[in-house]
Amino acid sequence: MEVAFRPGIRAAALILVSVMGAVTLAPESLAMPITAAELRLTPCKQKTREGERTADCGTLVVPENREMLQARMISLPVIRIRATSRNPGEPLFWLEGGPGGTNVGFQPPASLLARHDFVMVGYRGVDGSNVLDCPEVSSALHGVNGDLLSDASRRHLAEAASACARRLQGQGVDLAGYTMAEVVADLEIARTALGYGRINLLSESYGTRIAQIYAALHPDRLFRSAMIGVNPPGHFVWEPGVIDAQLRDYARLCAADQICRGRTSDLAATISNVSHNMPKRWLLFPIDPGKVKVVTFVLLFNRGSAAMVFDAYLAAEKGDASGLALLSIASDFALPTLGVWGDFLAKGSTDFDPARDYEKSLAPAGSILGSPLSLLFFDGLARNWPAQPLSAALSRIKPSTVETLLVSGSVDFSTPPQFATNELLPNLANGQQVILRQMGHTTDMWELQPEATEHLLNSFYDTGVGDTSHYVAAPLDFRPRFALPLVAKLVLATGLLLLGALGVGVALAVRRIRGRSSHFPHGDATRR
Repeated sequence: MEVAFRPGIRAAALILVSVMGAVTLAPESLAMPITAAELRLTPCKQKTREGERTADCGTLVVPENREMLQARMISLPVIRIRATSRNPGEPLFWLEGGPGGTNVGFQPPASLLARHDFVMVGYRGVDGSNVLDCPEVSSALHGVNGDLLSDASRRHLAEAASACARRLQGQGVDLAGYTMAEVVADLEIARTALGYGRINLLSESYGTRIAQIYAALHPDRLFRSAMIGVNPPGHFVWEPGVIDAQLRDYARLCAADQICRGRTSDLAATISNVSHNMPKRWLLFPIDPGKVKVVTFVLLFNRGSAAMVFDAYLAAEKGDASGLALLSIASDFALPTLGVWGDFLAKGSTDFDPARDYEKSLAPAGSILGSPLSLLFFDGLARNWPAQPLSAALSRIKPSTVETLLVSGSVDFSTPPQFATNELLPNLANGQQVILRQMGHTTDMWELQPEATEHLLNSFYDTGVGDTSHYVAAPLDFRPRFALPLVAKLVLATGLLLLGALGVGVALAVRRIRGRSSHFPHGDATRR
């Protein structure tokens, strides 16, 4: 791993505030002040990594749009798991990735609970009383004319997003209230209602954007902030040039791996060749090239699933398209249920630029893979969504003295580490970045070496400096845990066996019926 520090002097003092007093946001954020809210908590059970624990559960009632004096109210769930120690430190507030994912489903490890209360506040638009479901979008994600990324499919997606927005607005939903700034305001109300002075933040992926805004608006309420899979402002758009560079990095790793280099002389060239010459079908199963590319990109986020993708592409180059067919079929099950699409649109469209030609810039002719998911989103879904851009002050990185830990994976396709290194770290007077070699997005951090990640976080929250000494070198394994071509063939064989068994069963049933009918001659024999 690589560890980078931004030198600076730690803040001499942090201001403690009244835990139940009114709080006013900075003028560039929200016009309506945040005031203390009543939060009634009752005992409940909550899952942790080591099993169920007793927790406190409650509901927080907040305005849907704080800029509206007569805003309707919505409710959000709040869960608190108490620390096991008698003298805990500052609580940890969790911020899940997304957008479109729940913020009350994380299962914290016991090591974090040993020193800190763990708090989850539901995300507006996903959790609580008002969920921005978009069945119109889920349906449109099946694509048009056999290509999810075609012009016709992207127009269909734009129309679906527009239809969803109109329906939600017709139901009284104020879409202007579903912004990242409003999420931060919800966190601040919850902090006040729970009686905490300063808090720690633990965020990942999209949640790191929320953490950055919170640090900009409420630095005196924030003790320490750890971000896993860091997403600085402007990087909801995945750029083709960056993706190509990442694929070439994987190609270099492949060349150093005996098994991988035995299958291809250039992994990046293999992916490019297959991507630009996608077979139309495998046996009787059609292959949607757009679906394959979108699912491919999503699976590249983590190194285990990336190995599955590489194996499928290497097999396809040799004439076996079964793995690509499985990716195409999987798209129809995975993409429509990827998250709450209305919330994905409400938050993700923050980075939408109406003046940009997304089709031209996200699908350049010479690119290895292009940027399929961003093309789907920004030149399709987000085109007709009533986007609510953040203020200029919150749309750019703001210098901060908050003690901050940035954790990145060197092969993370979703949140490449160089953006945190080059853009965010220089603005953190008390910042540290840890780059874990040959690790991908956030799932890798929690699953590959969980004890090391927990030690890194606990050391940071205890001392302000993350200790990486528990990590060990773990080179990427290009052998997939599940080979998609093999899985496709097994599924087909199983289906044929089931179909064959069903055919035999039907034949036996027909024979039995015929056998029974032979005892009864046609017509009414008694009348003869």
